[in-house]
Amino acid sequence: MNPVQFYKCLADDTRLRTLLLIVHEGELCVCELTAAMDLSQPKISRHLALLRGADLLQDRRQGQWVFYRINPALEGWAKSILQETLQANRHFIEAALRNLIQMGDRPLRATLCC
Repeated sequence: MNPVQFYKCLADDTRLRTLLLIVHEGELCVCELTAAMDLSQPKISRHLALLRGADLLQDRRQGQWVFYRINPALEGWAKSILQETLQANRHFIEAALRNLIQMGDRPLRATLCC
């Protein structure tokens, strides 16, 4: 991972909140991110595409849902920065977490088999 590209991704507040929410929750779908951050679906999708293009996120399909998670192949230093940023700045995503908790009809995740 190119550190300049990584930090450019973190420099936008929507992308940073998105990454920190995903680090906190493990994985989220577009509808959950839309509800959490009170932003439009096209705006969220644009940022997710950029993060996926930078190899920070991976997606997986489950029925009609597409779930996003931190790329497991992301280098350790980058994962560490995201984790430390979340721990030191939890207040940055508190409102979004409250919105997420209040969201009705969150998509269920399939249980992983074997």
